[in-house]
Amino acid sequence: MKSDAALLPVAVLGGGAAGFFGAIACAEANPSQPVILLEKTGKLLAKVRVSGGGRCNVTHACESPAQLAAHYPRGSKPLKNAFQQFGVPDTIAWFAKRGVQLKTEADGRMFPITDSSETIARALEEAARKAGVRIITNTSVDEILLQPTGGFELKLSGSGAGQLGGNLAVSQLLVATGGNPKSANYDWLRTLGHRVAEPVPSLFTFNVPNSPLNELMGVSVPQVRVVLAGEKLQYEGPLLITHWGVSGPAVLKLSAWGARRLSELGYVGTALINWLPTHTDETLRPWLQQFRQDHGKKTVASNPLFGLPQRLWRNLTEQAGIAAETRWSDLPAKAQNRLLELLLRTPLAVRGKTTYKEEFVTCGGISLDEIDLKSMQSRRVPGLYFAGEVLDIDGITGGFNFQAAWTTGFLAGRAMAVASAVPV
Repeated sequence: MKSDAALLPVAVLGGGAAGFFGAIACAEANPSQPVILLEKTGKLLAKVRVSGGGRCNVTHACESPAQLAAHYPRGSKPLKNAFQQFGVPDTIAWFAKRGVQLKTEADGRMFPITDSSETIARALEEAARKAGVRIITNTSVDEILLQPTGGFELKLSGSGAGQLGGNLAVSQLLVATGGNPKSANYDWLRTLGHRVAEPVPSLFTFNVPNSPLNELMGVSVPQVRVVLAGEKLQYEGPLLITHWGVSGPAVLKLSAWGARRLSELGYVGTALINWLPTHTDETLRPWLQQFRQDHGKKTVASNPLFGLPQRLWRNLTEQAGIAAETRWSDLPAKAQNRLLELLLRTPLAVRGKTTYKEEFVTCGGISLDEIDLKSMQSRRVPGLYFAGEVLDIDGITGGFNFQAAWTTGFLAGRAMAVASAVPV
C-alpha cells in the first residue's frame, strides 16, 4: 500500500517552460499521483509566448549532447549527462507526439512550423490537462516548511490560495520559478539550506550613448567580431546597430559568456568591432594596397568594399576623415591607416546594458554541486527538486535556455513519479 506521504500531491512551483514540463512528466509517468502546479501570477507560459519574437525558439539542432552542452556558459559540463537522458531528439519527438512539428532554420534554431509561440503554449497546456495536472494561478508560496516525517507544508497567499485552504501539504516539491536578477529573491530558497550563486543578468545588448554609429539604426552586418578591450572576451556573429547602441547575436552571446565580468565592470568598457573578422592587420594592409593600385580612379566613400552596407562604409570613411570625392589614388597614407584601424577595431564606449526585447536570462541561481543532475533532486533536502533557470544554468541565445528547461523539467518530473510510485 501507499504510505500516507505518497497520498499527498506533488507540487510544482512556476508556470513556465520547466514547471509545465516537470508537471506533465510526473503526471504522465505516474497517473495515480496528484500533481498541482502553482503560478504566482495570472499568466502561464509568459516567456514561452514572447520568445523568439513570438515564434518560440524551442531548441537548437545539435548532433550530440557534448555539442549541445558547449553552448552553456554556466552548467556546460554537468549538463552533458542530462542531455544524454533527454536531449534535442527527445524534445523534437515529445512535441511531435503532441501534434507539433518543428523546423530547423539555417542557423540551427528550431521553431514550430506555424511560426507561432501559441502553438507551443497550447501544446503544453493541453498535455497538462490530459495528464490531469491541476493548475492554480495567482498563488504565491510565502514559506516552505519541512515536515519531520518527510514532505513539505506550503504557506500560500493570493487569490488562488483559497482553493487549497491557504496551506498545502505535499510529498514532493519541484521549484521551477525561473531566474531573477535580484539576490534577495532567492532568500526563501536559502532558508532551505541551499547555496545560491549570486545572480546577474545575461543575454543583454550594449548601450553606447555617444556612438559614432548612432545614425545607422537598423543596419546589420552578418559576421563581425566583438572584443571587449582589455579582457579575454570576444565573440563572432551577426551584429545589429540600434538607436541605443549595438545588439544582435555577437553582442548577446558575448554578454552571456562575460556576464559576471561585465557585472564587475559595471557595464562600462570599450567594445572593439572588427567588421572583417577574416582579416588581420597583416592581411588587410596588402589587400588595400593592391586594391588601390588596381582601382585608383574609384572614389573611396561611394564604393563599399567587403560587402559592407553602404551606410556603414560611408560612416567609417567619414570617421577616417576621408572626403566624399577622394579617390583611392589620392588617399593619404594616414587616412588609409585610419580606415584600416576602423575596419578592424571600431571603438564603441559601452555605458550600460538593455534587456533584449522582452526576454531576460539570469546568470546564477541554485548551485549545481548541491543537485543530483540525474534526477534534479536536492542533495540537501530529500523530496525537493529544481528545474530551469532557478538553477545556475544559462545558455546563449538560440533555443538553448528552453532546451535546458525541457531537460531539467523532464528529469525532475520523471524522478518524482518514480519516487511516488506504489511499492511492489
